[in-house]
Amino acid sequence: MNQYETVFILTPVLSDEQMKETVAKFKNLLTEKGAEIVNEEAWGLKKMAYAIQKKSTGFYCLLEFKAEPEVVKTLEIGYRRDEKVIRFMTVKLDKYAAEYAVKRRNKYAKKEEA
Repeated sequence: MNQYETVFILTPVLSDEQMKETVAKFKNLLTEKGAEIVNEEAWGLKKMAYAIQKKSTGFYCLLEFKAEPEVVKTLEIGYRRDEKVIRFMTVKLDKYAAEYAVKRRNKYAKKEEA
């Protein structure tokens, strides 16, 4: 199993509940296909560097997971079919990126505790 990190941007016109439902839908899609979700971060509503589909903001979400390569294809097809997703990117983490992700996760956890 490889470790992956995916970031997707949801349209800003969604309510908070709709945004959480959409994230849960993608998490369920991953777990149904046998992926193990390592970390989930909701970055919230952020301003984008440039407009996408005439929108200048979007809900950002990051998921880290371990899965087989076929699962990534299924996930990206799900992103393309969902009109709420305006941009996405999935990256396979090598051993150095995986180590960095653990450090970043620990740093993020300490910030939330404070």
